[in-house]
Amino acid sequence: MFTLTQFPLPYATDALSPYISQETMETHHGKHVATYIDNLNKLITDTPYEQVSLMEIIQESSDTPEQAKIFNNAAQIYNHNFFFHGMCPDCTKNIPREIIDTFGSAEKFKEAFKSAATSLFGSGYTWLVRDGDELRIINMPNADTPMVHNMKPILTLDVWEHSYYLDYKNKRADFIDSFLDHLVNWDFVAENLRQ
Repeated sequence: MFTLTQFPLPYATDALSPYISQETMETHHGKHVATYIDNLNKLITDTPYEQVSLMEIIQESSDTPEQAKIFNNAAQIYNHNFFFHGMCPDCTKNIPREIIDTFGSAEKFKEAFKSAATSLFGSGYTWLVRDGDELRIINMPNADTPMVHNMKPILTLDVWEHSYYLDYKNKRADFIDSFLDHLVNWDFVAENLRQ
């Protein structure tokens, strides 16, 4: 039987300070994500989803309206894991050449990503994805995730309020700047681009 457990962070809960506080990380990872995991385990008990991986749960529940609760919790777990692994303390500034070539410069990429992330109404994620042969920045509301749209995720920013409100209040743009200027794990991004 498949029982999902909390995935560990790739760094200490205080490692992203001062850009993301320990309190935010403990609330976001330790409470919000833990709730999604607990919910999913309860929802898949005594169902065929007990026998498959998280990725399979997401794929198999994505087109089934009656399975929306399962999809939402499973996709949120995946999205959060991807978001947390896309950050690091003391990250390098080496933005991959493919991103610079696609958007014209590192600054133009950041401008385009920030514009998308600030324009997302409500809750969701801003993603850098590979869509066919093209790199694109897209917004996805709520728990939606690129993999169910045949796109490869490269980088994501969680713009649900719980990811930044304790530190930035209603200043989402400041949170986005901190993410892009100080927190992105460009080695993680480069690895995703190579796959």
